[in-house]
Amino acid sequence: MSMSEILNDVNMVFLDTAPVIYYVEKKQPFFDKVKLFFDLLDEGRLTAVSSPITLAESLFYPYKQGNKELANALRALLTHGPHTHFVPVTAPIAELSSSLRAHYNLGFADAIQVAVAIQSGCDALLTNDKKLSRITELNVIVLGNEAN
Repeated sequence: MSMSEILNDVNMVFLDTAPVIYYVEKKQPFFDKVKLFFDLLDEGRLTAVSSPITLAESLFYPYKQGNKELANALRALLTHGPHTHFVPVTAPIAELSSSLRAHYNLGFADAIQVAVAIQSGCDALLTNDKKLSRITELNVIVLGNEAN
């Protein structure tokens, strides 16, 4: 199934960090897949959700490189994009992340990401982390899967 077909039945997608980095840095072989996602987002055909984890991880290299322009663009995209919702970590999200960590043996950051996605009502989570594909509470779209 193509990325276009996968996204056809999705309205709200949680953005894990890797797809953001692939898009901004135009990293192949994933850029074409994430470009389609961001094109649909720009057109308003999809809504994205991001978290403080996505923001912090995405800003690391721009800050390390002293690239304030890229850092500002990423911050704007993830926190104030016209079709992007930035969701802070709340007590219910923290509780859900602990439950997910216990159930799936996830790391702290992954559990927060998944909890934000679920608590926000996302249909899917866009990632390149294959170990997240075991999550059953929402559709996990792994960019590296050959079927995508």
